[in-house]
Amino acid sequence: MKKETIRIENLSIGYPAKAGMKVVANGICAGINSGELTCLLGANGVGKSTLLRTLSAFQPKLNGKIFIREKEIGDYTDKQLSRVISVVLTERCDVRNMSVTELVGLGRIPYTGFWGTLSKEDKAVVDDSIALVGISHLAQRMAHTLSDGERQKVMIAKALAQETPVIFLDEPTAFLDYPSKVEMMQLLHRLSRQTDKTIFLSTHDLELALQIADKLWLMDKVNGVTIGTPEDLSLNGSLARFFSRKGIAFDRETGLFRVVNECTVRMHLAGSGPAYAMVSKALHRNGILAGREVESEICIEIEETEEGVGLLVCCAGKKPVRLQSIEELLERVVENIGADALPSLPSV
Repeated sequence: MKKETIRIENLSIGYPAKAGMKVVANGICAGINSGELTCLLGANGVGKSTLLRTLSAFQPKLNGKIFIREKEIGDYTDKQLSRVISVVLTERCDVRNMSVTELVGLGRIPYTGFWGTLSKEDKAVVDDSIALVGISHLAQRMAHTLSDGERQKVMIAKALAQETPVIFLDEPTAFLDYPSKVEMMQLLHRLSRQTDKTIFLSTHDLELALQIADKLWLMDKVNGVTIGTPEDLSLNGSLARFFSRKGIAFDRETGLFRVVNECTVRMHLAGSGPAYAMVSKALHRNGILAGREVESEICIEIEETEEGVGLLVCCAGKKPVRLQSIEELLERVVENIGADALPSLPSV
């Protein structure tokens, strides 16, 4: 059963500024559970890094309390805290002449001291951490030869080797390509389940967080921090309000955001399945609202044959125009729609 590892009561956070202390957010009350992946979302400059540094005890809180395992964070010694919280930062780790196993082994410093020697038990923890992240094949590689994604996995293995109940990560998917971002988020979600650890991270990868996170923290300057599952925040309108921008719409059916283009033309589109969705998407991108419910003089019919997908463009009183691809549709229809030239297009 999931337990509340971190409890926050009336927390105020900020940092020194020229005019005095700059308050970033206040009155934060929340809990973070073990066995869950929690993602912190917010615009640049809203205070995500300040919050993460405060929770990690890298900078002091302005007011309120942070309890970790029922103990106030200020009551921990540095040594005790190093066995409770591990942190993976955004910055690339530029380490040379050190193998992956040796780098992960640095996670054992809270137990051995910086100059300590790894015992048999310590080495077993290091090997287990490497295996959990799925990088056993990299164990003997030199750290500086790794890709960004591989290096980030090594740093997560190092955090696991620290054997803390809490892991904080600052933008763990930064610098990664999209497939690696997905893999990283799925890895962290799996680790939260397998290890029952509390994993809390800041991220700008909204779409991934909506699909993979167990809990979201939405942070803004007006409302402070809003917390819930992606699904609850979707249904109660929090996500739609939080990311309300011109050109962006939140789809409550899918729980994801979509780009909204300004449409000045409407067309009837007949068909179904993936081809229908792709034609509608392509036309929408070019300022044409197309769908089965739309009534118009121009109609685009999707024909699926053994040879593939064909498109038939019809206009009352004109000979239908048969097209072979969406690219051709865009070239022949979209470019001429403003000039009302579609009815006079020659058939092919």
